[in-house]
Amino acid sequence: MGGASATQHAPKSLLELEDLLRDDIKVKVAGERLRVSIREFKLIERVHRVGIDVDGVLRGKFMSKEKFLSAASSDGFGFCSVIFGWDIHDTVYSKELLISNRANGYRDILATIDLSTYRRIPWENNVPFFLVSFLDPDTKEPICADPRGALKKVVDRAASKGWQCYAGCEYEYFQFKETPHSVHEKKYTDLQPLTPGMHGYSLLRTQLNNDYFHDIFDESHKFDVPLEGHHTETGPGVYETALAYTTAHRMADNAILFKYLVKSIGMKHGITPSFMAKPWGNVRSKTMSVLVHPDPPYSFQDVAGSHIHVSLRDESGKSLFAVSEAELKTGRANAAYEDTKFLSQEGEWFLAGVLEGLPDVMPMLVPTINGYKRLVGGEAFWAPNAVTYGYDSRAASVRIIAPPSVPAAATRMEVRVPGADMNPYFALSAVLALGMRGIERKMKLPGPPVGQLTLEDKRSGKVSWMVLGVGTEVVLTGSVQVKMLPQSLEAATERMMRPESIAREEAVFGNDFVDHFGGTRQHEVRLWNEAVTNWEVERYLELA
Repeated sequence: MGGASATQHAPKSLLELEDLLRDDIKVKVAGERLRVSIREFKLIERVHRVGIDVDGVLRGKFMSKEKFLSAASSDGFGFCSVIFGWDIHDTVYSKELLISNRANGYRDILATIDLSTYRRIPWENNVPFFLVSFLDPDTKEPICADPRGALKKVVDRAASKGWQCYAGCEYEYFQFKETPHSVHEKKYTDLQPLTPGMHGYSLLRTQLNNDYFHDIFDESHKFDVPLEGHHTETGPGVYETALAYTTAHRMADNAILFKYLVKSIGMKHGITPSFMAKPWGNVRSKTMSVLVHPDPPYSFQDVAGSHIHVSLRDESGKSLFAVSEAELKTGRANAAYEDTKFLSQEGEWFLAGVLEGLPDVMPMLVPTINGYKRLVGGEAFWAPNAVTYGYDSRAASVRIIAPPSVPAAATRMEVRVPGADMNPYFALSAVLALGMRGIERKMKLPGPPVGQLTLEDKRSGKVSWMVLGVGTEVVLTGSVQVKMLPQSLEAATERMMRPESIAREEAVFGNDFVDHFGGTRQHEVRLWNEAVTNWEVERYLELA
């Protein structure tokens, strides 16, 4: 597929695959497209087939050797489309959607195998594993809501222009000293964090759960999901892990598989990892149905983000965002601002495209009700909720990483808006599509970087970058208007589904995708609006 890169031990031919699977009796599959002959898979006895739904949940089962061989000799194998017709808890969507519905009887769609994703699952008896993608059985084209298909569309567009898409991903995530049974028995309250206190970058806190901490790192490399860094993060039982930079599609695969890996390893250690964006509430309560932070004074910091890094390269492998060697000394002469002088003109256009489109694709970056509680007004220091950017600024929505802090070849953008609950395929698709749109239209930046906004604020006293998120539409700093990102899933979905939404452009996501995915988010909003929380009961039952 366009832009994909093979895993370390992926077979280069079907003949090599025969040797790889010589001693295996089963295979687990999930993701992309491949047509092969029965002859080449004669040694497989069973297959585990797995796909990815719109919420980024892996769905699958094992196949027998005979079933796999039959599927491999045709266009693919049938997979129930209901995984695109129900939500994260297997509840059928309240609104009939395009792919899977009562009218079509939740019919099968085609699952096709990507040979380049071959790896073995070390914690499942070293079973071989492949990813699959989903096709419409009538047209044999990717279904509109298939996560891997959505990213493939963007990566293929880039390839047609001679560009290669690269990406990196950092996950922040919580660990609880609980099992799935204890979590349910406690009704999701009073859960015990793996470790107490904040302790970011602590060398001591890892010693409390040394085997688990190191198993994550070691098993990741065995599973061909290479990591660059792994450490404790600020917050009770919080880790942060950086995945190694690679092609965009391989990164999305690695990101989704890393979550699967962490949760699998956690089960073996009696630990429940969580990629929920904000499991801690900011208030005390004995019966709150959400988790209550054990130490409210710093609870707002305890959120789980997922920062994604992106860059484009030309056909020779040179970064499209890097300035020329001559410009490394003083920076690009025609840069719009000081913060972008070590970013190429194409990089500046890419940045402008991302900034313009961010408000229209927020559900792709923050897809859950809870995710927006991470983006809390003045408390959103590490989780920006306005359309801002800046050189090496962790206070901005988009951080420019460029010389002199890194070599020119490492020039890239870090988008800091997504939560750890994002679907990495959709998040990367959105950022890359918007950025390429910016290059194609040679867009101008919407205003100065966040650093200059801070200086303006000091003079005007109107707003501080620490409370940049306060407001609903814009924040005024002198004569500059700063766009706000949607503050709830409901607002974000409404904006994405507008007729004039950038997301509806065919080069971004298109109408079919927006209507389907938007419908799944409307379902999520409806469930939330119909729910009565314990907080409401405690606050209003007696005194209202």
